[in-house]
Amino acid sequence: MKNLMLAAALTLLAACTGKPSFDDPSLSDRKLDLEEFFDGDLVAYGQFQDIFGTVRRSFEVRIRGDWDGQRLRLVEDFVYEDGATEQRIWTLVKTGEDSWRGTAPGVIGEALGEEQDNRFNWRYEIDLPVPSADGSVETLRVTFDDWMWLLSDDRLFNRAYVQRYGVDIGDVVIWFEKL
Repeated sequence: MKNLMLAAALTLLAACTGKPSFDDPSLSDRKLDLEEFFDGDLVAYGQFQDIFGTVRRSFEVRIRGDWDGQRLRLVEDFVYEDGATEQRIWTLVKTGEDSWRGTAPGVIGEALGEEQDNRFNWRYEIDLPVPSADGSVETLRVTFDDWMWLLSDDRLFNRAYVQRYGVDIGDVVIWFEKL
């Protein structure tokens, strides 16, 4: 019973965490153009932190972006702290002045995104490979609620809120830099 009460309290606490919104005031007069920022070569550094504050994984990712006027293709090559590697290839299509949809292997259905001022919000569900303590790799289906902010012409900050079964399990913080 004690464990059940603790689990219920943690679930309630996780549900109460604040997350960004387009209703929040913009703190910058910059305008993010996703296709312009991600066209070319970038490097990013990030980490996954669970809801208890423990950093579980860190990584570096090299990104090659190509905007052809209709679609943005991102080839992401991840290298994790333990030496593991992963490649994810995104294909994004601009569906309106500030709206996007995208696909990548492992993504369930389509990712949907929206730009506003210096911000971009990107939501999707994905089957994510996660290493286990015994060295095997397990696949977890999680949802991402990514929020990106353009900080300068060559820097973008990303915070992704990660959920499983509708419950927050952690977040990913990433710094992108154009090369």
